[in-house]
Amino acid sequence: MTNKLKLIATLILLFFTVACIKQEDSSIRIGLANMPANLDPRFATDAASWRVSRLLYQRLIDFDGARQAIPSLAHWKLITPTLYRFSLKQNREVFHDGSRLTSHDVKATYESVLNKQNNSPHQASVAMIKNIHAIDADTVDFELSKPDPLFPAYLVIGILPEKLIQQGHDFRRHPIGNGPLHFSTWPTEAELELVRNKDQIKIRFLHVKDPTVRALKLVRGEIDITQNDLQPELIQYLQKQDDLNIQQFPGSNFSYIGFNLEDKSLSNLNLRKAIAYGINRDEIIQYIFANSAKPAEALLPPDHWAGNPLLKGYHYEPEKARAIMAEMGYSIEKPLTLVYKTSSAPFRIRLATVYQAQLAKIGINLDIRSYDWGTFYGDIKNGRFQMYSLAWIGIKSPTIFHYALHSDMVPPNGANRGRYRNLTVDHTIDQAMMEIDLVKQAALYRQVQQILLDDLPYIPLWYENHTVVTRKFIKNYKVNSDGNYDGLVSAEKVS
Repeated sequence: MTNKLKLIATLILLFFTVACIKQEDSSIRIGLANMPANLDPRFATDAASWRVSRLLYQRLIDFDGARQAIPSLAHWKLITPTLYRFSLKQNREVFHDGSRLTSHDVKATYESVLNKQNNSPHQASVAMIKNIHAIDADTVDFELSKPDPLFPAYLVIGILPEKLIQQGHDFRRHPIGNGPLHFSTWPTEAELELVRNKDQIKIRFLHVKDPTVRALKLVRGEIDITQNDLQPELIQYLQKQDDLNIQQFPGSNFSYIGFNLEDKSLSNLNLRKAIAYGINRDEIIQYIFANSAKPAEALLPPDHWAGNPLLKGYHYEPEKARAIMAEMGYSIEKPLTLVYKTSSAPFRIRLATVYQAQLAKIGINLDIRSYDWGTFYGDIKNGRFQMYSLAWIGIKSPTIFHYALHSDMVPPNGANRGRYRNLTVDHTIDQAMMEIDLVKQAALYRQVQQILLDDLPYIPLWYENHTVVTRKFIKNYKVNSDGNYDGLVSAEKVS
């Protein structure tokens, strides 16, 4: 090859190398502890799937800062006590395949959720829908089986194209919605790429399970953003790095310890109370979370319109806990063994070992079993546990109490994973769901929360803050209290 040809070849190679670097530099990379399981909003239940799906699809409604339903794709009005009419906004975005979203797509989406053969985990939350009528392209009516003043707040499922639903399209792996981002590629389980509609910036989700590795990738510039799942000492290390910014946002995601109430030991309320008295939440929040969490007494935060700010929770009282254990015939020398399941995330294992150490002081030997996320979550959904810990994320409506704690909602019907059954709670929830007056409805839900705190089907732990670490050139990335990824719509790389 002549020198001239070599020079041309070198320039061509340099051109493509620079082009690739420039293209790579324009993308925004976010490191995730857990990747989404699927991207079909009708079947998304894990946090990552829910958060990513919000970017791909739009919903009929959304929520304001006070957690009240507000229009998103549509406005609504109450025609009769059991008939809601939704009018789609005229300036709504088209689907990513270019087709226009109509009332028929809304109807098809929710009918597919209600179809029992599809086994959507969200079916129970909209089970009060009796009929759906597409009046015209822009108007859809929801006929209910009974009055429900909170009904609009249930319509949080992203809308899918009717034609593709009928064709059996695989939305789990190849989503098509009309959200601010569209699907690009999902080449491996560890990498998902979306593209922002407004500027074609690539948003890359990279699976980096280990928090230490995630921190190092931030320092080396291999990822641009990570959110949560970082130990305090890692955060302290990252705070010392000149090229990084760290932000804390108040959170509303509710962490708890769950029990299998069909278990012979844990069906005993006294044992559950001993565990509650034996866990030192304040110490954990101070030393493990570095004060980046606040104690919780109920699933709903006290500032929620149906929250109960008067609840008095279980403080650390080891002497009382030991006395309860002694009455049941157990002691530090003769402990009761209980199996506690958790994910294999290092921070969650660390929390488990703290529970283990604290409960050992009251006569409980906690046998920790950690699993990959899929196995762990599958066991919890199928009732294969004694104790576990999880968090409810993105909760806006008090109807979560029906979905998660009503006797009728034992899986597969709902998310009553602990198999909790209390007729008083069932009756009060049923009353609340039929009550049209929201003030009276809130009062009923506050009663439910007091009963749950007394009955302890789960131990309330805390609301974790959201910790976001970004490269310094990332601007305009903000996090809401539910920890969604909506900040990726506005995030920018600023040189």
